[in-house]
Amino acid sequence: MEITRRLRLLNDELTSRVGVGLLLILVFLLSLPAVTTRLYSADEIEYFAFLRSLWFDQDLSFENEYQYFYDRGIAHAYGFHETFLELRTETGLRYNFGTIGCAILWAPAYAVGHMVALTMRWLGSEVLADGFSQPYLSAVAYGSAVYAFLAVVISVAVARRLVGGGITTGLLTWLGTPLLFYTYIAPGMSHACSAFMVAVFVLVWLRVRRAWSLQGLAVLGAVTALMAMVREQDLLLVIGPIADFIWTAITRIRISSDRMRSAQQWFTASIVGSFVFAIVYIPQVISYIVLNGRLGPPNVITGKMNWLAPHALQVLFSLEHGLFLWTPLLFVASGGLLWLAWSGCGGSADRADMRRIGLLLCLMVLTQVYVTGSVESWTSAGAFGQRRFVGLTVVWVLGLATLFKVTRAGTRRLLWGVCALSVWWNLGLIAQFGAGIMDRQRLEVARNAHGTFIEVPRRLPELAYRYAFDRQSFYAPKTP
Repeated sequence: MEITRRLRLLNDELTSRVGVGLLLILVFLLSLPAVTTRLYSADEIEYFAFLRSLWFDQDLSFENEYQYFYDRGIAHAYGFHETFLELRTETGLRYNFGTIGCAILWAPAYAVGHMVALTMRWLGSEVLADGFSQPYLSAVAYGSAVYAFLAVVISVAVARRLVGGGITTGLLTWLGTPLLFYTYIAPGMSHACSAFMVAVFVLVWLRVRRAWSLQGLAVLGAVTALMAMVREQDLLLVIGPIADFIWTAITRIRISSDRMRSAQQWFTASIVGSFVFAIVYIPQVISYIVLNGRLGPPNVITGKMNWLAPHALQVLFSLEHGLFLWTPLLFVASGGLLWLAWSGCGGSADRADMRRIGLLLCLMVLTQVYVTGSVESWTSAGAFGQRRFVGLTVVWVLGLATLFKVTRAGTRRLLWGVCALSVWWNLGLIAQFGAGIMDRQRLEVARNAHGTFIEVPRRLPELAYRYAFDRQSFYAPKTP
């Protein structure tokens, strides 16, 4: 009877999880019409140029891609022509400050777009199968949206494994952070792909650290390389698994009866992971050398870095550009992450290990604060939010899940209220940013608060109608 009861409970739990999962997939599929299937910023064009040029031209000469978007009035931002159609790299090619990783991740969707374009032509349509037409742009946009959804799914899985729960906090993080913007409004940016790869990276690390096997380290090395190819700054996140590996290795070697042999095994394991990383990273190495004549980004990028990170505190707390002002939900999530690092999580089997994971995750977050604070353009002015932190979605979900886990019923109601206000703040800023009713270069807290809680609710029916049926009206140039 006891066994039967347990099997019934297990079956009910599995059925519930499957039901919730299918519901989330259905909601996401129904939301796909909200994805904006166009490119407009220089960053988006740079990432797309990698894919289109390699697919159709089999080279890394992006002049025709840049010229295409410029001629059609898509890439007319200040300085675009001078930077991408006049200046040349050391090897005589046009600059591309992006990386190749998004092209790799988008390739399956792009292939589908190519097949759609060929099929449409076969059916008599005049759409061009040239890599630029709408089927290709739509494929990339929808591909990014899928990666954002998968990032949330994986983040929920990580949170559920470590502290329990996770579905609610995953949805809150999606709705309450710039990930939502880069899922639906600007999917051509790298941030959805970054969130996906970092989530995969953290998931693989948490599984590999159970035994640190050679196979596991090989997989972790491969995932790390692809993550670094999507966004270079994400490579710094490897400091977490490296510190964890060294920590474990030293502990195991100390208690081993044959320390020399144990040290050799751990050293071999590190070599395997590093070797696989180097092999998988070769596409980025080749692109660096072909484009820049050196193993690394162009000098114009590295020249904008001050490695003393003079803007680190401003990145977090600036009234005009600070992460926690743009996205207050992440301040809440940071509290949960600090709790995890300080005391583990109530009810966890191995509190010391949970504290180590929390501490390493905090260290990983600090690497992103450090590198963002080192960049001359730390403000991310003109972009929505402190976008360089979108990749940490899995960490934010875990921090938020931890906080919900450890708070009591009365406090949890307060936490729900804070999260609800944070989500609405994010949605209000997205509406203001998209509709052009705020200064896109910076926050103005009083003005943005008025917009979020008064103007946006008043104009919500109009904005929702335009987004659903006249989205082009948001892109039309303003008449004087």
